[in-house]
Amino acid sequence: MKRVAFVTGGSRGIGYGIAEHLAKAGFDLAINGVRPEEAVGEALAGLQELGAEVMYCQGDIASKEDRVRMLEQIKARFGRLNVLVNNAGVAPKERRDILEATEESFEYVMSTNLQGAYFLTQAVANWMIAQKADQADFTGCILTISSISSTVISVNRGEYCIAKAGLSMATQLFAARLGEFDIPVFEVRPGIIRTDMTAGVVGKYDKLIDEGLTVQKRWGFPDDVGRAVAALARGDFPYSTGQVIMVDGGLTLPRL
Repeated sequence: MKRVAFVTGGSRGIGYGIAEHLAKAGFDLAINGVRPEEAVGEALAGLQELGAEVMYCQGDIASKEDRVRMLEQIKARFGRLNVLVNNAGVAPKERRDILEATEESFEYVMSTNLQGAYFLTQAVANWMIAQKADQADFTGCILTISSISSTVISVNRGEYCIAKAGLSMATQLFAARLGEFDIPVFEVRPGIIRTDMTAGVVGKYDKLIDEGLTVQKRWGFPDDVGRAVAALARGDFPYSTGQVIMVDGGLTLPRL
């Protein structure tokens, strides 16, 4: 029986790169997004062509009701869930200096990037514990896609940095709590990745990369993140729960 992975924000960008590699690794997929299903048909078809059975779970992970409904849909379709990939995230609608940022922006970013992912992880963790109790050979893991912004500051998007730092702590918390159930929890921390979210700053980062911002002088791509996630989901790092996998081209290496 094929394992099932749930990828939030999996219909484009980093999430789609992750979904592609999970499909290639032999997983069936539940893909979450906020767009209507007809808008993501091409993306879903591409994953099916890679051999995965694919379902689409439209919903906002910031909504408790949507989170509950989506997990019920996965249970009804597949009856199981082996891997959760917390990938969905939003950027501030307007970048503002932390001396001017609004509470509305803070709440908008936090509700999706941190609160939604935290409580989705809680719900999935409890489901995985139940599956483990019913099936001795059940394997599961939880992966959270954070960002170098967990530790690298941007004073014009403080809410985003704080949310990602919170995800880093959440990874450690759930890794510690789920250790007794042999359910590993990992954090994947991408750097500058070429997606629609970074489309507006291509010129800026092209220049910075050329000037040595990263050790490896290129953009990262969704494919780079997908390869790392697939290795973790397959179980290639069975004794490394709670660890952070950097996918940043060496950007955060301390250098003189």
